[in-house]
Amino acid sequence: MPELPNMPELPNIPASPKTPEPWLRGPLLDVDPMVGPLLMSFQMAREDLARYTEGLSVSQLWMDWPGIASVGFHLRHIQGSVERLSVYLEGRQLSDGHLVALAREADPGPTRQQMLAGIDESFAHCERIARTLGPGELQEPRFVGRKKLPTTVMGLVLHIAEHTQRHVGQVITTAKFARAHAGAGTS
Repeated sequence: MPELPNMPELPNIPASPKTPEPWLRGPLLDVDPMVGPLLMSFQMAREDLARYTEGLSVSQLWMDWPGIASVGFHLRHIQGSVERLSVYLEGRQLSDGHLVALAREADPGPTRQQMLAGIDESFAHCERIARTLGPGELQEPRFVGRKKLPTTVMGLVLHIAEHTQRHVGQVITTAKFARAHAGAGTS
């Protein structure tokens, strides 16, 4: 595995001065205000993932270091975790297919475009579910995992948003490492 590159070599990818972040574009009028932040989180994730993974080679997508998962893993995990958490949001439990996909998230394979398309599909499915939620449903119980750990619809909505953003941040950082490593002439 490659050594971590020097941090000062990391490229600076400036924010777009023309488009404010989704949460600064105004409220979403067609969705419960408690659920709107989830949809804004997904839109921000779509934009950040497209921007920060642009131009990464297949080898950069799947490059990893000790203790740091690859960009590809995080992209697949965002898709898979949103799919799995959406199942719980609907009040169902995971299928064997979900568990098989979970076990394969770190396996290299899909291209950047394939992974971003998969993420968009997962987001769109979860958004359809979220748009149907009303205030009376947010405190409904839900159960997660084989142990059927208790939460609520609102707890899942919150976790889907924050878990997605956590991995988007890891994609951004790891993509910077991969670019710096390639820029050092060691890819």
